[in-house]
Amino acid sequence: MSEITHLEGSLDASGLRIAVVAGRFNEAVVRPLVEGATGALLRHGARPEDLRVVWVPGAWELPVVLDRLAASGAVDALVALGCVVRGETGHYDYVAGEGSNGTAAVARRHGIPIGNAVLTTETWDQAVARAGGKLGNKGAEAALAAVETATLLRSL
Repeated sequence: MSEITHLEGSLDASGLRIAVVAGRFNEAVVRPLVEGATGALLRHGARPEDLRVVWVPGAWELPVVLDRLAASGAVDALVALGCVVRGETGHYDYVAGEGSNGTAAVARRHGIPIGNAVLTTETWDQAVARAGGKLGNKGAEAALAAVETATLLRSL
């Protein structure tokens, strides 16, 4: 019987060109996500000159900018960061849903990994807990997921 081949990426960001795209809305939560993402990338071998942080108004605007960056061929991976907290209207559902769907569509269309840490929470406290609070930093996690996927894609 033949051996099963197992492939997985690594967390070595050396040589990867990565853009972090962050929504300014709820910036008090998003800024720590950006710091978590860029810090994790640097700790895993990325060079500062290979990293870009691009700010957009909010989560709704993320997909169009992610798409432009992916189409440019100038990046190996992307990280999408933002924060949408449920309010009293249906606005949350549109912004969170379309932002997520748009981000996924960009990844599929361009075959580029996008680490996604657009927090979609019920409360502000839940968002804070995920942006460096008691539940860790989802920005760092998303950045490392993008690195691992990018290195896996290189080996396929």
